[in-house]
Amino acid sequence: MHAIRQHAFGPADVLRYELLPDPVPADGQVRIAAQACGVHVIDTAIRRGVQTGAYPLPDLPMVPGREVAGTVDAVGPGVDARWVGRRVVAHLGMAAGGYAELAVADLAALHEIPDGLAAEVAVAAIGTGRTAVGILEVAALTATDVVLVTAAAGGLGLLFVQAARLAGATVVGAAGGPAKVRRVLDQGADLAVDYLRPDWPAEVRRALGGRAVTVVLDGVGGAAGRAALELLDAGGRLVFFGWSSGEPLALTTQDLYRLGISAAAGIGPRLLRRPGGLGALETAALGEAAAGTLVPVVGQTFPLAEAAAAHTAIETRGTVGKVVLVP
Repeated sequence: MHAIRQHAFGPADVLRYELLPDPVPADGQVRIAAQACGVHVIDTAIRRGVQTGAYPLPDLPMVPGREVAGTVDAVGPGVDARWVGRRVVAHLGMAAGGYAELAVADLAALHEIPDGLAAEVAVAAIGTGRTAVGILEVAALTATDVVLVTAAAGGLGLLFVQAARLAGATVVGAAGGPAKVRRVLDQGADLAVDYLRPDWPAEVRRALGGRAVTVVLDGVGGAAGRAALELLDAGGRLVFFGWSSGEPLALTTQDLYRLGISAAAGIGPRLLRRPGGLGALETAALGEAAAGTLVPVVGQTFPLAEAAAAHTAIETRGTVGKVVLVP
């Protein structure tokens, strides 16, 4: 099979397209002939040698990637042969091996892809979608909310825009650059602003005409996250879930007292320890996507051989929505 192999930590060009032996499913595993391989921002950090969250740095060489959708083409010992031919999607967890034409997954990790759902959308739902569902549980959006989403043109951000609209809330999306601002508006945001412009908070205040932001969903951190925080009204909720800017949002108990707000981390142990765990979130995300209520936006697809270009696009913020590799 062809796969992407990483022999060293470093820039995107350490990702090499190579011919490797076909993997063989072990006891309790299946092999998936991949049709779509998800690319996550965590993949880029691991590639550079930066440990992120619960994901340890792997031993090298290795095949990166943890999100795969396709068709089962072989089963290991103890697995019902009737799985062969089924369309499935799986998150490989702490394992790797997703950037490949063939990938093995534990039977317990499999979800059948609902009829009519494209493999690219399913692979986005199994990773980005499950995270969005978990964060939205924390945010508890209502029709009375004014929701500000930073990085609103990203894979998570576009799902948050959809969810806020579905809840009946007023939706403000902040994204980097005019093209991304347009995409956020296309998804139905009531207002979209370019957070690369220094005056964007004032633009939000003017556009809201006296209404205040009640919820901030922030995955950018740094200066943009701080500006979003300062827009929150008393009693507002801040839910943070990362820092794509490279700098975490600086937040102190003094901020909470001064602004009269609450703050919560939307990822991490909260997701891992919820009832049903990550598997339940994956099932929920796939169900939402199949029903058309929360549908991940696949912004760009790259051939498997161009995984390095996909990583570069993510790191230079040149992407909108989910990035997927196609073998």
